Amino acid sequence: MIRYRHTPDVRTGSAPGARLTPALRNLAMLRNGLLLAALGSALVAPALAHETGAPHASHGDGRTWLAGDHHVHSQFSVGWKPGSDPAAPPEPVIGGDSSNTIPTNARMARKFGLSWMAATDHGGPNHSRISRDLAYPEILRARGETPDLILFFGLELNTPGADHSSIIVPKSPSERDDLVDLERRFDKYEAWPLDPARDQEDRMVEALTYMKGLPRPPVVIAHHASRSAPAMGTYGQTAPAELRDWNDAAPSVAVGMEGAPGHQAAGLNPDGSPRLSQARGAYRQHPTYGGYDQMTARVGGFWDSMLGEGRRWWITATSDSHRHYTDGGIDFWPGEYAKTHVLARKTPDDILEGLRNGRVFVTTGDLVSSVDLEVRPVARGGAPAGIGGEVTVSKGQDVRITLRVRDPSGENFGGRSPEVKRIDLIRGDLTGPAPSRSADVNPTTRVERRFTAADWVREGEVITLTTTLRNVQASGYIRLRGTGTEEAEPAMDVPGENPWDDLWFYANPVFIKVR
Repeated sequence: MIRYRHTPDVRTGSAPGARLTPALRNLAMLRNGLLLAALGSALVAPALAHETGAPHASHGDGRTWLAGDHHVHSQFSVGWKPGSDPAAPPEPVIGGDSSNTIPTNARMARKFGLSWMAATDHGGPNHSRISRDLAYPEILRARGETPDLILFFGLELNTPGADHSSIIVPKSPSERDDLVDLERRFDKYEAWPLDPARDQEDRMVEALTYMKGLPRPPVVIAHHASRSAPAMGTYGQTAPAELRDWNDAAPSVAVGMEGAPGHQAAGLNPDGSPRLSQARGAYRQHPTYGGYDQMTARVGGFWDSMLGEGRRWWITATSDSHRHYTDGGIDFWPGEYAKTHVLARKTPDDILEGLRNGRVFVTTGDLVSSVDLEVRPVARGGAPAGIGGEVTVSKGQDVRITLRVRDPSGENFGGRSPEVKRIDLIRGDLTGPAPSRSADVNPTTRVERRFTAADWVREGEVITLTTTLRNVQASGYIRLRGTGTEEAEPAMDVPGENPWDDLWFYANPVFIKVR
């Protein structure tokens, strides 16, 4: 993927409206406990930015790195106002949480270099009707207006017993009915009066079991998993045991979590100056680290505990776009700052399969645009594996790791020209089931080696390096992380921090099976 230049004069407008009554706050707590305003909208339709450079070469099977975003809101993430009858459900207010239309989001996604996007509005009482009657027609219109973007019909599920999660249904003639059915059945705020039984952890396990049995199962990814966590290692609405339960119930459906959550522009005022009242990612209780959730950022933490069990548990990066920071919001446009790169053919089915199978790396600020990793036994006859894959080796065998990373030239959309300063090879052992369902550590995980420019070869935009794991005795995994900073480990983010100065990329793991 090449870097696209930012066009800074694109804006959306909004007009304030009435706040919700206290009785309806639980319906509107869709942004970490903030009441949603019921806002109108005025859109300025942008033109596509000029695209420069050449696309990535195919990997031989027709697959290339395709950047996308699976967490994007539109005007159908509604606000709510009390009904005329106190016993009646609250009335939706279109534009109450995001003023953007789905076609606008699609155009902006292409402007900022995305090949695919999922529209994921969240709801409340009877919101499935809005999904069916209002949102889906806009999906079809957006597809017609932006045909070179693969647009999925999705939902930000108000997750039973937890915070939020993406549901991305496969593109098909039945996609509207498939998504509406899931929202009606399982969104914890869909029923009126509110039904506490819909907000239980076992209800989500029931939902995932149901999804697994569908002819065309969706993909489910947990959103901002630690946003409600009060401290490092102390979790809130979404806890390690729940995510294990999800993955156990439907391992090919519940496949991962946002490593880099959205709302990354929270620390910026509309003019780009520091907004000291806001925490990056809207993580107001315990911060992100280099823009990444603590479940991902801590080496040997929760993510590594899942990988150490051998779970195929992947990370993504999203915008969670509601309202652009230049209009007083806390967001970037889809693709403007964070990207989820999936190795796939440019078809809806193969993109979803890439997500299911972890052929994914994520980056902020376009620090890198491709990460090609090959892990293979040194001895002849062994098949190599890439990101999301598994390689089998004999005990005591050496394993060669070859990495090619594209560090694109030119400015990113923040007006910077970042360069990769270091790449870390992180290694952990496969230790079997965790000692506790709530486990969030893998004590075997370590930074195996830190690479700098002295260790790699650069030809133009491409960085290449090779290293070898000697005498591999036990099954494990490796994963990669890189940064444009001088930090050995990502530092705790502070209010008002400029996200463009703190860029990282992470790649999903490759498993090494010793026979």
